[in-house]
Amino acid sequence: MAALLGALAALLLAGCGTERAGSAAATATPIPWTTMQPAGVHGVRLSGDRTLLVDTSVPSGAAACVRDLRAVLTEPMSELARVQVTFVSPSGDRASGCTQDRRATAKLELPAPLDGRDVIVDGSAHFTAEGAKPPALRRCGELGCDPAPTGCTPASYQQAVHATDVPVHTGRSGEKCDGKWLVMDLSTRMGPACEGDTDPACSARQNTRWFYRAGETGWQPLTRTSAGGCRDVHRVEPAFPEALCATLEPLTR
Repeated sequence: MAALLGALAALLLAGCGTERAGSAAATATPIPWTTMQPAGVHGVRLSGDRTLLVDTSVPSGAAACVRDLRAVLTEPMSELARVQVTFVSPSGDRASGCTQDRRATAKLELPAPLDGRDVIVDGSAHFTAEGAKPPALRRCGELGCDPAPTGCTPASYQQAVHATDVPVHTGRSGEKCDGKWLVMDLSTRMGPACEGDTDPACSARQNTRWFYRAGETGWQPLTRTSAGGCRDVHRVEPAFPEALCATLEPLTR
C-alpha cells in the first residue's frame, strides 16, 4: 500500500511540473523581427567604379540583432544614385536586448559606373565625389554640396542665418553688406500656433539685429542687439564700418 501511494505521489508531482513548464512556454510571445532603416548614415565609399559601401548605424546587443542588411537603388540611375538601406531587427521591442548601436557597412553593386554622380542615401544624406578624397565621397551640408561663399547675395545671407544660434524657420530682413561685413535683422515667431486668429499673441515675434564678419568658412557672428546705431557692435569690433550701422534704427518688439 505504501508503495502504491508513493507511486501515485510521484506521478502527481511529475504532472504538476509538466503543466508549469507547458504554461510558461504557451504564454511566451516571440519578439517580432521587422524591417527598419539605419538610425544614421556615417559615410559612403566607392570600391572600384561601381561598388558603393555605405557605413551606417544598426542595433546591437547581447544577442543577434540584425539580419539582411542591404542597400538598393530606389530608381534607375540618372543624374543621381538614390539608395535605400534596410535591415531586419527585433530592436523595436526593448526586451530583445538590442538597445545599443554599432557600425555596419551595406554593399551595393551598381548597374553602371558611378561616374561622378552624387549619391542620396535614405532620402536625406547627400554625398558627392566632387572635392572628395577617394575612395570616400564628401558629405554635403544643409545648404547643399557647394554652399555660397560670403558675399552680398541671398544665398550668402541664408548661410549666415544657419551659422547663427537661432531657432529653425527664423526670418531675415534689412541686410546691409559690403562683402566683408554684414548686419541683418532676424525675426523668430514666439507666439502659439494659431494662424488666422486675431489674438495679438499669435503674431508675437522676437526681433534681434546680428552683426557678422566674413571668415574662411562663411559669415562669423560677432554680436547681437536691439539698439540702433553702432555702439553695441563697436564694443565688440571697433573696425565694423559706420556706413553699415550709423543709420540703423532701434528694433521694436
